[in-house]
Amino acid sequence: MLQLDEEADGKVVVATLSGKLTTDDYKWFVSEAERFLKIHGKIRVLCLMHDFQGWDFGALWEDVKFELKHFADIERLALVGHHHWHTAMATFCRRFTKAKVRYFDLRDSRLAEEWIRSGLPTAALTDSEHSTVSIRYEVIREEIPINAVAEYWSSAI
Repeated sequence: MLQLDEEADGKVVVATLSGKLTTDDYKWFVSEAERFLKIHGKIRVLCLMHDFQGWDFGALWEDVKFELKHFADIERLALVGHHHWHTAMATFCRRFTKAKVRYFDLRDSRLAEEWIRSGLPTAALTDSEHSTVSIRYEVIREEIPINAVAEYWSSAI
C-alpha cells in the first residue's frame, strides 16, 4: 500500500509504504509527486516504511527514472524504517538526488518529522495542521499469466 499526505502548505509530502510496491503503485506515486512539484516547486519527502518489503523490478525502475528526472527537485528525503536494508536504501538514494537524505529508525520518527520540517516558514508549519490532504491508493493484486509478463517485457525492451 502507498498513501500520500500533503503537509506544511504542500512543501512536505508524507509517503507511507507497506507491503511490496508494484509498478502501478509507483506510477501513481510519480504522477502525484509531479503534481506536487508543479504546484509547489521543490518539496521535501518523509517516507514512513511500515512492514515495507521493497519494490517489484518495474517499480524499482520507475523509482530510478523519477529520481534522475527530479534530481534537484527534492530538498530533503527522510527515510523512516526498521529493517537494516532500509539504511542501505538511504545510501543508494543519495547517488540519484541532490536532496539531503537521512535514515531514521521507526522509534525516531519524531526526529525525522522535525528534521524534514526544519527551516520551513513558520506559516507553512502552522497551516499544515488544518490543511492536510490525504490520498490513499491501493492496487488489487491479481495473478497474471507468465506469458502476459513475457509479452510485456519483450515489448518494453
